[in-house]
Amino acid sequence: MSPQHRVADGDIDGRARSENFPVALRVLPRRHREALSRIYDVARHIDDLGDVVQGDRVAQLTSYAVDLRRCAAGSGQLPQDPRLRRLQPFALKLDLPLDQFDALIRANLMDQRVTTYQTFADLLDYCALSAHPIGRLVLAAFEQHGTIREQRSDKVCAALQILEHCQDVAEDHAQGRVYLPVDDLVRRGLSGADLALPEHRGAARAVVLEQVTRCRDLLVAGPELVADLRGWARIAVAGFVAGALATADAIERSHGEVWDAVPSPRRVDVLRHALRLLITERKPA
Repeated sequence: MSPQHRVADGDIDGRARSENFPVALRVLPRRHREALSRIYDVARHIDDLGDVVQGDRVAQLTSYAVDLRRCAAGSGQLPQDPRLRRLQPFALKLDLPLDQFDALIRANLMDQRVTTYQTFADLLDYCALSAHPIGRLVLAAFEQHGTIREQRSDKVCAALQILEHCQDVAEDHAQGRVYLPVDDLVRRGLSGADLALPEHRGAARAVVLEQVTRCRDLLVAGPELVADLRGWARIAVAGFVAGALATADAIERSHGEVWDAVPSPRRVDVLRHALRLLITERKPA
């Protein structure tokens, strides 16, 4: 990757302070905060390679996948990318599943050729690559992974991803991508092109709200996941689930209006959901 194609560390660090993943890290002990920050930095950079950098994004993502393999135990190599070098000791110590980063790379490669999703099921398949890996890496960082926990985490992370797509409908459309399922748009008499037209805004808002309802169904797994975790993992994951619930609240409060202003979760709502999750959702002794 040439220097002009790199995304500066400072750019990522600046954005990190305003996004859900790192915000949840602030209350954690340093050992957990550092591990999750390293995971976040790499995940964020993979997304930037797929969305922000100039030049041949496919080539750069493919090259990054090769560099990622240098993090693996037994490789005997140091990665070239500084983010991967910072991740490597944590990956080795915690036995992080590096294949989850590969999945994120595959999701971004898909973004280079797929711009629409026919059904909600198709969108969920995409989330298996773009969203599930984050939750699985978080569980691994706390050494609290397992099949049932990962299944619940997958649902929470898919909901988080789809809610973000709902917030970013206008931005994604401007970049030539539509994450609202085509079938849902057609049922309302819309095409992807109609999302930019004010006269179709009412029908488009209804499609957005339909996705939020589906996300709430997925988020039923959130309290179950929080109840099954212990220690600092409970607090971190409760923060993620609370952020998703508060985002759903915000979009519904705006009646699905995500064009004129992006609805953001209120801190009081995040706190309210987090406290409820931590106080009431406990695994039976």
